[in-house]
Amino acid sequence: MPKTEIYSLNDFKTATETAANALLNGKIAAFPTETVYGLGARISDENAVLKVYKAKGRVPEKPLSILISSVDDMEKIAAEIPETARILAEKFWPGPLTIILKKKAEISNKITAGKETVGLRVPAHPAALEIVRLSGPLACPSANLSGSREPKSTADVLADLDGKIDILIDGGDTLIQKPSTIIDLTVQPPKILREGGLDISEIKEWIGETE
Repeated sequence: MPKTEIYSLNDFKTATETAANALLNGKIAAFPTETVYGLGARISDENAVLKVYKAKGRVPEKPLSILISSVDDMEKIAAEIPETARILAEKFWPGPLTIILKKKAEISNKITAGKETVGLRVPAHPAALEIVRLSGPLACPSANLSGSREPKSTADVLADLDGKIDILIDGGDTLIQKPSTIIDLTVQPPKILREGGLDISEIKEWIGETE
């Protein structure tokens, strides 16, 4: 079985550059975010995206969210950006909030499972942010087998995915240890799809009521 290469964030530059270079060359890489470990593939590389699905054992009907490196990157992915999205992005990004928006036509249906929407997030972890900055937007679900426990440490990732992924960046335990909160802004009123690392009351403080 192929061996997953592991790089420690004790050497931040080497680890993040190695991960980014691997991603740029069609590989898939797991790395810590502030919520849980993510498993990334470049959104422009459909073969790499399919590797993510295969490694996780994820059914193709489940879409993947996308990590971006800044609020400005929304323009590259989303076809429509309502004012509520800009408000929440400016307030809570980088951070544990995934925002569902209508996608541009060029975003692969393999990422969105044929849906016309896509989830976007700017991660707060410095390594994740640097990897995305260097490699470009990443399709990035959690780095575990589908249905398995959320990966909060390198050990969790290896327990599920050792030998199934190319690169793992070891950043120790994640800070928040729960996935991001997900809000759908393509409907009115906005709908909370998952409560996670960001408290819903904080969201309501800025955009009013949600479902």
